[in-house]
Amino acid sequence: MEELFNKQIAGLERAHFLVLYWTALGEDHKKAYNMTNVFDDLKACGVTRTKQSAVAFVEALAALCFVDLRGESNRKNLYLTEFGAQALQRLAASAKYSLEKSQSIEG
Repeated sequence: MEELFNKQIAGLERAHFLVLYWTALGEDHKKAYNMTNVFDDLKACGVTRTKQSAVAFVEALAALCFVDLRGESNRKNLYLTEFGAQALQRLAASAKYSLEKSQSIEG
């Protein structure tokens, strides 16, 4: 099981890391982080220019059970799962990707 988890984490890209980080940051700030925020933040960081790409990054994280998507008030909000927190912790410790500011949460 650990080997599979390590392979899943190794397959994550910078965008996945940032979405996990911003989702955790939103929870820390008690702010809902949603699909529109993901797109705006990824676009601001130069990761993507399309909403479809942002949705694909989030759906991949959801398929891995790293985030939960919940429809609330006409928006799909993201919530970090226990596995997502573990993945984020490992990625942060590896220093493979640098942190970027979330315009939606910190801006």
